[in-house]
Amino acid sequence: MENRYNGGIARMSAKLEKDWREEGEPFFPNHMLDQGMVVFVTLAILVTLVMFFPAPMEPPADPFETPEHIKPEWYFLSAYQALKVAEYFSFLGAWAPKALGILMQAVGILALILLPFLDKNPERHPRKRPVVIGIGILALILLAALTIWGKLS
Repeated sequence: MENRYNGGIARMSAKLEKDWREEGEPFFPNHMLDQGMVVFVTLAILVTLVMFFPAPMEPPADPFETPEHIKPEWYFLSAYQALKVAEYFSFLGAWAPKALGILMQAVGILALILLPFLDKNPERHPRKRPVVIGIGILALILLAALTIWGKLS
């Protein structure tokens, strides 16, 4: 068996390659059938559990009775609080709070998308990229602050 370093590629001898191919098994149909059986057995177990242990029925939703205070799940709290903060700009018009709340989030997402293209620093070590690391830390602090503020409000 010969194994030479050839510009980053290690070549196998013909005998080793032949043995490997003979010992393997084809992906289709063998592996596909195995995975298909796992999917069907899992689905059968799930359907059986649903049939014998149904979800409890709660009273139907009443569109005329709104709960006292509606709060989103924790992962939406920062966006929820950003919309609430934008309400302070209602002096600009009735449309302004909603538009500013959405625009603040859109600008944040756009900044995350464009940041790799705008940062021309070739260094990879974080200590040599203080501006980008600082922006990232400020963004995380803002996100955490809005989430905590949304939870407490």
